[in-house]
Amino acid sequence: MQLLQSYVDEVILRALHEDITGMDVTTDFLLSEAHESDAYLMAKDEGVLCGMEIAKRVFDLVGAGVSFEILKNDGESVQYGEILAVMHGGTRTLLKGERTALNLLQHLSGIATETRRCVDIVAGTKASIADTRKTTVGIRAMQKYAVRCGGGRNHRFNLSDGAMLKDNHIDACGGILPAITQLRAQIGHMVRIEVEVRTLDELQQALDAKADIIMLDNMDCATMKEAVRITDGRALLEASGGITHDTLRGVAETGVDIISIGALTHSVKAFDISMKWGKRE
Repeated sequence: MQLLQSYVDEVILRALHEDITGMDVTTDFLLSEAHESDAYLMAKDEGVLCGMEIAKRVFDLVGAGVSFEILKNDGESVQYGEILAVMHGGTRTLLKGERTALNLLQHLSGIATETRRCVDIVAGTKASIADTRKTTVGIRAMQKYAVRCGGGRNHRFNLSDGAMLKDNHIDACGGILPAITQLRAQIGHMVRIEVEVRTLDELQQALDAKADIIMLDNMDCATMKEAVRITDGRALLEASGGITHDTLRGVAETGVDIISIGALTHSVKAFDISMKWGKRE
C-alpha cells in the first residue's frame, strides 16, 4: 500500500499550519538561518514502526536542506534505544518540524504496534484482523496504512467502498430481506453486501438473502461458534464489538474469518519516540 504523495503533503501542511502561524517566535529570534545541527530519532519503547517517510517529508516541507537518513523502515520491529533515523541540516528547520513529525510518527507507530499485537494473538487461526471507519478526521488513509504495516487488513475506507447494512439501515427498511433485495436491484455487480446481525435468527435471514459478508455484532463466543456452523462457508463471517486482548483468541477460535477492532485506530496509545540532538551513527 502506497499513500498518495499529494494526500500526505496535504495532511502535513495542515498540521504545520496548525502548529506555526506565520513564524516560530522562539526559533526564528534565537537562531540564524545559517545555523546547522545534527539530530536523530530514537525509539523509547518496543513495537512496530510506521510513518518514517512521512516524518522525513515533514522536514522537506518545513524548509530545504535537511538530510534525513532512514535506518529503520515501516513495518519493522524496533527495540528500546534503537536509532530510527539520523538528520543534519538547518537548525530552524529541524526545530520547526520536530513536533509535527513526531506526532504523526508516534501515532502511526502506535497503531502498527497494536495491530501486530492483535495479529500475534490470533496466529494459527483463520481469522484476520481488520480496522473500522472509527478513525481520526483527515488522516484515515494514514491510519489504515499503519494497520497494514502492523499486519492487519483494511475494512472499508469510506461509504462508497461497499454496501454495509447496519441495524439502523435494516430497521429503516423493515428487515434484512427487503433491504438486501432493494440493494441488489440498485448496486453494480462489483459491489458486495455486508449485513450486521445480532441474533442467529437474523443470521439465517441474511443467509437466505445471500449476503456476501455477515457481521456478528457483540455475540458471545458460543453463539459465534454456532453461527460458523450454520453458515458453513456460505458467507464470510466478521466478528465485531467489544473485543479485547483477553477475549480476542477465543473469538478467533470460533472459526470466524475476520475480526474488526475499532480500537486499533480510535483509542490507540502513541508509540514513544524522541528526537535527540547530536550526532549518532
